[in-house]
Amino acid sequence: MAGEQLALTVLMGLLLVLVAAVLTRLEDWRSYTPLAGGAGAAGEVGHAHEEKPGGITRWLTTVDHKDIGMLYGTYAIIAFAVGGIMAFLIRLQLISPDGAIIGNQFYNAILTSHGITMLFLFGTPIIAAFANYFVPLLIGADDMAFPRINAIAFWLLPPGALLIWGGFFTAPLGIGIDAAQTSWTMYTPLSVEQANPGVDLMLLGLHLTGVSATMGAINFIATIFTERGDDVTWANLDIFSWTILTQSALILFAFPLLGSAIVMLLLDRNLATTFYAVEGGGSMLWQHLFWFFGHPEVYILVLPPMGIVSLVIPKFSGRKLFGFKFIVYSTLAIGVLSFGVWAHHMFTTGMDPRLRASFMAVSIAIAIPSAVKTFNWITTMWNGRLRLTTPMLFCIGFVSNFIIGGVTGVFLASVPIDQILHDTYYVVGHFHYIVMGAIGFAAFAGLYYWFPIFTGKMYQRTLAKWHFWLSMIGTNLTFFAMLALGYLGMPRRYATYAFDGAIAPLAQITLYHQLASVGAVILLVGQLIFVWNFVNSWLEGPATASADPWNLKETDQFTKEFDWYERKLETAIADGGDDDDTLVADGGESVDE
Repeated sequence: MAGEQLALTVLMGLLLVLVAAVLTRLEDWRSYTPLAGGAGAAGEVGHAHEEKPGGITRWLTTVDHKDIGMLYGTYAIIAFAVGGIMAFLIRLQLISPDGAIIGNQFYNAILTSHGITMLFLFGTPIIAAFANYFVPLLIGADDMAFPRINAIAFWLLPPGALLIWGGFFTAPLGIGIDAAQTSWTMYTPLSVEQANPGVDLMLLGLHLTGVSATMGAINFIATIFTERGDDVTWANLDIFSWTILTQSALILFAFPLLGSAIVMLLLDRNLATTFYAVEGGGSMLWQHLFWFFGHPEVYILVLPPMGIVSLVIPKFSGRKLFGFKFIVYSTLAIGVLSFGVWAHHMFTTGMDPRLRASFMAVSIAIAIPSAVKTFNWITTMWNGRLRLTTPMLFCIGFVSNFIIGGVTGVFLASVPIDQILHDTYYVVGHFHYIVMGAIGFAAFAGLYYWFPIFTGKMYQRTLAKWHFWLSMIGTNLTFFAMLALGYLGMPRRYATYAFDGAIAPLAQITLYHQLASVGAVILLVGQLIFVWNFVNSWLEGPATASADPWNLKETDQFTKEFDWYERKLETAIADGGDDDDTLVADGGESVDE
């Protein structure tokens, strides 16, 4: 196990060194010029700005909401890469029934860290990246309500990540601190009795990320309530800001509860308290507290991506969003109902059947506002003049994956079906259709749609569409195979599965595991293309031709963030900026054509 942890430690260290090397070559992350003459090397200060310092000092001291948004985005993409490497190792391990490459303990460690990394270090920060950069622009605000608190909220995240991943760095040193092996749900009594300080480090790191998210939520609520422009009312507030407002309210109720539960878990581990002991609150107390946070967390992660999709689909359908008010109402309904469904994760714990029935009813009911959104997205596209740009492709992929993830979730909301499929790969497939197939796709749609604003460049269109198709094929191959494994009865979290005939023919289970692993390879290739295209286009790509790269003025959908971008370009040209070397945007082909 030590050799495996050393290998992953070296791999993660190389990734961090690569990031540091890139940062030292960047004078200004918004407009990159190749440093052919060697200027701007590490330790030198980049070109100065009148209102803020240059070089790396700018990024360490900035309180500008746009800069902080890009810091969040960079952090989230690094976390996505680390979590993706862990997921790829998991899928390589499961190619063969006896385990292909790693031992059981190391498998448990990366399984734990993969879930926490993707949910807390990628999912929440990538949403914060979009929200920090674009919510003030969309509502006509100068900045966030509390700029310094905004910066503090971000700078709590890097130490949180180091604590969560700390066990992988310390295990090879032989000092008795290994990576946590509790699974991302940290169920007691396992998480209490696991005598490994790495668990404490992970819990402290999670606590920091929760404090960060709560500070950010307070800031967004204050900003949307108090900093809106005179022409922005509740009636014409954009859909993305509505979803961020709802998400922030959910965070205020959910994350402090998680923090309290973690503090009690730390006390049980280190001071012999009995919050989760049999003679105290019992192990069921942790499950209730964790899932009271955990299921709203799913909607904390999915509501803003729904807002991005609701914002982007009309732009490339040539028409306004159908049923705007109903999408807003459904967003608020999801926010309220999300706190009444947590116990559907606990249908097999022996709870009172009457309680199970009530939670089943609410769990099925919450599918209604989600279905309202889905039908409104489809109706928006119906008979529209579609332009299949990369952002639009990812939005369409979001809708199709969300339908599969949602329908499979309705099955799990039914008590008798859940009792059969609980803790099988069916749950993993369902959850990842939402987390990767929906949330991930919406994040990519937002990155491509707003790419011209935060870079001033345009991505390579062909590579971007390769990224979409490889992601779409890889996602469905990987996670649909997991749904099939769940129907075969394959339990999740197992490092090996050499139990022929115990649940299903071993050859059949192996086949579906191998299909899922092939899909993971396809996904990995797609993300490598994304990283190359994203970084190369940002650093070397020619500038966009105008402030309206998507021809939004033709359909009267030129929104406030592009209006800000237009003013920025006009100011740059007036100041002597160079508007040569431009590139026409990815306009897409009209379906009618």
